[in-house]
Amino acid sequence: MVMERSEASGSELEKLCVDKGMRMTGQRRVIARVLSEAEDHPDVEEVHRRAALHDNRISIATVYRTVRLLEDAGILERHDFRDGRSRYEQVSEEHHDHLIDINTGDVIEFRNEQIEKLQEIVAAELGYRLVDHRLELYAVQIRADEEK
Repeated sequence: MVMERSEASGSELEKLCVDKGMRMTGQRRVIARVLSEAEDHPDVEEVHRRAALHDNRISIATVYRTVRLLEDAGILERHDFRDGRSRYEQVSEEHHDHLIDINTGDVIEFRNEQIEKLQEIVAAELGYRLVDHRLELYAVQIRADEEK
């Protein structure tokens, strides 16, 4: 089952930043808005490109620093989807996993109860209680002529 991304308005992400004690400059507000509007998992360069459309004075260094602050504050989560760049998404209260199309780089968020249960079973069989996990599936899309 594919998850719908919850849309957090820029003001909600900015409120999270303020609640965590971050000083919100105009440029940080733009970066926070870009991140909150992202429906994908952008890297810093893409965040910079989008932010510069709103304020061309925002430097790549400012984006790097801001993303790092948001990550350190627990607002952003960093992912390495094996494409050589760190990609980011807002931390979500709802757990989800990722399927990455290795040809296009598209990232699909999903949740599957059978997978969740199986992970708990595997941990229990090995003598553990699962407390957290991260699942990333790497795939290629099936062409119509390849289907069963």
